[in-house]
Amino acid sequence: MEDADLSFSWDSDNEYEKFIQRMNPPRVVVDNEACDNATVIQVDSANKYGILLEVVQVLTDLNLIISKAYITSDGGWFMDVFNVTDQDGKKLEDDITIKGIVDYIRKSLGADSCFVPSRRRSVGLTPASNHTSIELTGTDRPGLLSEVCAVLTDLKCNVVDAELWTHNTRAAAVMHVTDEATGGAVTNPERLAKIKELLCYVLKGNNKTRGAKTEVSPGVTHTERRLHQMMFDDRDYERSNQKPADENLRPNVSIVNCCDKDYSVVTIRCKDRPKLLFDTVCTLTDMQYVVFHANATAEGPEAYQEYYIRHIDGSPVNIEAERQRVIQCLEAAIERRVSEGLKLELCIGDRVGLLSDVTRIFRENSLNVTRAEVATRGGKAINTFYVGDAAGNPVDAKTIETIRQAIGSKVLQVKGHTEHSKSPPPESPTRFLFGGLFRSRSLYNFGLVRP
Repeated sequence: MEDADLSFSWDSDNEYEKFIQRMNPPRVVVDNEACDNATVIQVDSANKYGILLEVVQVLTDLNLIISKAYITSDGGWFMDVFNVTDQDGKKLEDDITIKGIVDYIRKSLGADSCFVPSRRRSVGLTPASNHTSIELTGTDRPGLLSEVCAVLTDLKCNVVDAELWTHNTRAAAVMHVTDEATGGAVTNPERLAKIKELLCYVLKGNNKTRGAKTEVSPGVTHTERRLHQMMFDDRDYERSNQKPADENLRPNVSIVNCCDKDYSVVTIRCKDRPKLLFDTVCTLTDMQYVVFHANATAEGPEAYQEYYIRHIDGSPVNIEAERQRVIQCLEAAIERRVSEGLKLELCIGDRVGLLSDVTRIFRENSLNVTRAEVATRGGKAINTFYVGDAAGNPVDAKTIETIRQAIGSKVLQVKGHTEHSKSPPPESPTRFLFGGLFRSRSLYNFGLVRP
């Protein structure tokens, strides 16, 4: 009898939370009349820790641009209002698309959703078995991505999806690979150990002061959220001795305490860009801060965000060292996704070793990859690379032409300087999301859209 009581106590909190969610399912209302230039989405649900990040993550995964947000979650109920547009800056007019978005949000936030409690190793998604997930963290250097891809190709691994971020001399990547022979996940323990050993050796390089880390697992994570966690764990927010090219580009983050309500008020002013709200909310959540009230707006090129927060233990930010740490972490979260230099888009038939060949050509022509997004859809490799000159000089036009000739001028497009770029993709995901013409990487990972 005592054992039964202990078992009930172990599961009771989680079951009670699910019971409350079932009794109060998320309510999603879409209004196209309230605002002239945006669709208004209101989300109400029972409150729980991390709910704000889940909502923002869902909207971000649907490739919606959030221009304004109003958040309140003081007490047992959570209410968000978002002004959103598609990637073209237009309202969501199609009824089928709107219904699909509403259903997807409800399903994602419901008691039986595919979201799981936030963990450092499994973030936001249930495991999958069609690929192996590799997480890499180390010191950034020219040619690093090329070396990593060469090792994976030599080990008969095919990269089907990947994302690489670099910030403050550090690099982090999440790569999804399959076995060249079977097309499925790599499962042999000895082979997995060999992959981990060789990649860790590559990441360490000649750097003796900072460590390198490689994790291999059969499954998936929410890639962008995981990258934030990896870089946070790697302490990329600690400033190096290198001075930024322009001190004025650094985000303006401040924290003051609101004595009346016992909140800390975080204010952020910076250049606007897509996914900015996701990046800041993700970092506050991973630092175990609860957002009770917030508002965010993007007017022209500038963004303004204000958060009323307390730590999960109920206390505001009282210690100066912690205040500085929160500021540094938010600055890092904003800067990680900012990409200076040239944006190169590659769309070509996929094959084993393609990524290794492309990044080798970049390295041989003294180009350094500062950020990369790699996807494989319908037998096509759809890759985006943000590159700069390895020596820090402007990229020479002749170098780009040489690279295009080597890879294929029709399949490699140059988009020019792209810092804070909001150029829409060739197809708008929200336009075709539920019509069958476009399938976003995130929805494949959630398992809600089938090939």
